[in-house]
Amino acid sequence: MTRTSTFTRPEPTRGAKDAVAQLSRPGPNTVLRGDLGLVGVPGVVFAPAEGLGLPAIAFGHDWLQPATRYTELLRHLASWGFVVAAPSSHRGALASHARFSADLRTALDTCAGVRLGDGHISVDSRRMAFAGHGIGGGAALLAAATHPRAAAVVTLAPSQTKPSAVEAARAISVPTLHVVAGQDTVAPPGGHAEPIMQAAGGPVTMRTLPKAGHTAFLEGMHWSDLLLATNKDGRSRRLATALMTAFLLHHLCDEDRVDVLVDGKVPGTELLVHTP
Repeated sequence: MTRTSTFTRPEPTRGAKDAVAQLSRPGPNTVLRGDLGLVGVPGVVFAPAEGLGLPAIAFGHDWLQPATRYTELLRHLASWGFVVAAPSSHRGALASHARFSADLRTALDTCAGVRLGDGHISVDSRRMAFAGHGIGGGAALLAAATHPRAAAVVTLAPSQTKPSAVEAARAISVPTLHVVAGQDTVAPPGGHAEPIMQAAGGPVTMRTLPKAGHTAFLEGMHWSDLLLATNKDGRSRRLATALMTAFLLHHLCDEDRVDVLVDGKVPGTELLVHTP
């Protein structure tokens, strides 16, 4: 992939601790927010104020959660040069995972198909990824399995879905990162993230955060906190943000300055790499 002049690079780092510190902070770009509903899918879009040939991500929310519970993460990714679309559809207790994955595909294709920000922002269709938390992570796998231009996938505490996220993983050959919560009682890794990883059709990295719970990646408050036993965990959220940012910079933009966060030893995480 060829870099563009608007690609955002991190500063050279002196190791994992320095890389986490840098990539857990916002990047240098001014961020714009837009309404995804203009293309028929409720949700939000965050993007740098300008830039051509940018990478793009479609992000899926967890069960019952509004996209606003990920605002800080979405804005962070945009500040590092990514266009990020987050549908807020299918939030009901019995929501369709298949239809949600279709909305993720629509959101990503929309970002690639139109100029954003009064024509000052465009997306390179070779630099697109799916990501999500919990059920949204499973939906991201469903979306990537049938999207010919997906270049990477990232999940946070991924959950099984129907259709099966495990079966979807078999069809995905692009690099995938699973950030797993070691204290997850909603989607325990042994029944969710681990089978998904083992079924992978392509290279997979699994980073376990031993002290994190399933809801560690959520922001703010919501009535569903009463059901999910939400635990606030700023440290795990910052670490996951840095890992996700580094992985996407590496695989969508050929960035090598933060590779220690992609395949190196990172304090506070347990690394497992799986290559089929």
